[in-house]
Amino acid sequence: MQLEIAQPFTQKPHVVVAPANPLIGNSARMRVVHALIAKLANSKSTVLITGESGTGKELAARAIHESSPRRGESFVPVNCGAIPEELLESELFGHVRGAFTGAVNARQGRFQLANGGTLFLDEIGEMSPKLQVKLLRVLQERQFEPVGSDHTVQVDVRVVAATNRDLQVAVREGRFREDLFYRLNVLPLELPSLRAREGDTALLIRHFLKLHGRRKGKPILEVDPAAMALLERYDWPGNVREVENLVERLVVLNEDGVIRAGDLPDYVATNSVPHHQKTAEVSLPHQGVDLDGFLERIENGFIQQALERSRGNKTLAAELLKLNRTTFIERLRKKGMLQPVRRPSLPAEAVGKMTDNSISLTASDSNLWNPSAFAYADGEKIANVSS
Repeated sequence: MQLEIAQPFTQKPHVVVAPANPLIGNSARMRVVHALIAKLANSKSTVLITGESGTGKELAARAIHESSPRRGESFVPVNCGAIPEELLESELFGHVRGAFTGAVNARQGRFQLANGGTLFLDEIGEMSPKLQVKLLRVLQERQFEPVGSDHTVQVDVRVVAATNRDLQVAVREGRFREDLFYRLNVLPLELPSLRAREGDTALLIRHFLKLHGRRKGKPILEVDPAAMALLERYDWPGNVREVENLVERLVVLNEDGVIRAGDLPDYVATNSVPHHQKTAEVSLPHQGVDLDGFLERIENGFIQQALERSRGNKTLAAELLKLNRTTFIERLRKKGMLQPVRRPSLPAEAVGKMTDNSISLTASDSNLWNPSAFAYADGEKIANVSS
């Protein structure tokens, strides 16, 4: 079965109506974001939105679309990290009947549904290498073949991608194509974390109080000064999404119309990270990792930093690592970082003079660390190591 060239649709089942809520914020960082969105909107080039999770990347993409000449067409979002690889290709590019088991009917993909409008590819860093190649061709040629078809489909779609990962690191690690990164990063837009948006927390809280109060059929709640001070002091690791979730919770549970300090969760009052948000700072690569080797490199790095900070003093370095000095020295020995220093041999004449002067030639019992066996990050080596 052949698919015809995509045409603008009068009715599209996947169209998502853009929200009326703007990007809330009046801080200096957000004013820069608002100004940049206004500039990006008038271009047809691809946009790459970066920022921590919960900073509002999809909302920024919608704002770009709604401010652009494509505002009358569709805004179609796709979460690349939430759809399995074997289904994502069909979801993006469509398929013909019989292309695979279960494909009883032909189906148009999101690229065709977004024809004339904007396609938002969220979590683009999670896309497999196979699909990265196909996406690169669409961005370059504005055409693709649906799954199971040899017929080319032409589309006019503006792509806005987003990620909370550092794609440049992914490129260096071979997890993301370099040519695709540069094709996506034509117009970069970085969204600041809420921690960097001074004064915006109170604005967001009041906005979400009105929003969820209206949705729950409750009058607008007030926040007493003590509670607001705690909310503004909190670091908000989940950013704007965390603010909205907490405000919704407070609206549902509140009974007297005023939010007080005692109504806030303990982690907000103590400015600590809630347990469910404590995640590893290092992500597991798609191809897996040599865990023992990785942990070994981390351990060696900490040992290196401890020795550098203590200027080679093993006792102080052991204290920094919360280790017994004997245990620390044994680790250095096992890692080859603790070797006796070879002293240059002395000529016979010098030995005779030393013997005549009754100078002891007995070697010291102390084990000296050989600085040549340990290089620092900046390329320098410790010249003298004290015990």
